[in-house]
Amino acid sequence: MADIFERVDAYIDGLFIEEDDGLRAAAASSTDGIIPDIRISGGQGKFLYLLAKLTGASRILEIGTLVGYSTIWMARALPEDGKLVSLEFDPHHAGVARRNIEKAGVADKVEVITGDAHETLEGMIAEGAAPFDLIFLDAEKPGYPDYLPKMLKLSRAGTLIAGDNVVRKGEVLDPQDEFAEGAARFNALLAAEPSVEAVILQQVGIKGHDGLALARVR
Repeated sequence: MADIFERVDAYIDGLFIEEDDGLRAAAASSTDGIIPDIRISGGQGKFLYLLAKLTGASRILEIGTLVGYSTIWMARALPEDGKLVSLEFDPHHAGVARRNIEKAGVADKVEVITGDAHETLEGMIAEGAAPFDLIFLDAEKPGYPDYLPKMLKLSRAGTLIAGDNVVRKGEVLDPQDEFAEGAARFNALLAAEPSVEAVILQQVGIKGHDGLALARVR
């Protein structure tokens, strides 16, 4: 069954995904033996791009940059005066991402901030940062529950929040490690949060079996 999911994913990518040199370079940089190859797929990148377009996002927040692959997809959906802020804990990852973002031609729209994202977000909230139109969460899974209230404080009515890797091959049904536990707690908090309307899209394909949480702030 897994084989057919991957083949269909490849079929969809063949129809709808066109990667240029910038995206290909970003994809390749996660195979250097230092940065784990855990980036989103081309199809998932196109989905984020369309979400940004559909919401008319001009301010995007990304939590977890890695090599900048998802960053590039979303930045390309921004209008000329749009801005994307991406938070990355690992300095090496951030450096690679900045080079990839530059090569992809979207550096003028992107700011990569290095450091603990929880602390960075607290600083942004304290400074009264303008709300974001789209927030993409793809950081350390044990920290997901703590990110939710911070994301909400940086949102407005209509903001779309997307949280990646929230199914984890079904392990959220009976969490046995901190990653599945973090995702399961995040899902439960999101479902109980009165200020949003949300759902989880179960996903299968090249990236295995996982899911994406989508929440619209009321």
